[in-house]
Amino acid sequence: MKCMYCGCVDSKVIDSRSAEEGAIIRRRRECVNCGKRFTTYETVESTPIFVVKSNGARQVFDPNKMKNGIIKACEKRPVSSATIDALVDDIQKRIYNSLAQEVTSKELGEMVCEGLKNIDEVAYVRFASVYRSFTDTTSFIKELEKMVKKDKK
Repeated sequence: MKCMYCGCVDSKVIDSRSAEEGAIIRRRRECVNCGKRFTTYETVESTPIFVVKSNGARQVFDPNKMKNGIIKACEKRPVSSATIDALVDDIQKRIYNSLAQEVTSKELGEMVCEGLKNIDEVAYVRFASVYRSFTDTTSFIKELEKMVKKDKK
């Protein structure tokens, strides 16, 4: 690390502490040449992941946007905020672990639907009705029939 006072590239670490819940490491350093102290911060470099919409537009993946959609689907349902957070974290980990730089909105929607189906069927149907653009009651009935068939198996 280059000293900000004399430009020397040699320094020694005096103290290291984690900050922001372990997302950043704060290092207190001392320059070997001039003896002055300075602080550096170390973070994980992440590349943004883009969501490719059905119209081809690209947006940076925002877990908060996904969480808000899940919260709306779970409104007035017995689903805790901890359960919603766990679902969002699980989906986020799956996306980042895929190592892909892009994910389609369809893939993202399917991950949410899959998670909600295991948590609360009503929330699942609510989310699916918006995500899959149900146009009439027939669409709802078809989706419910699929769920009933799977439950019988």
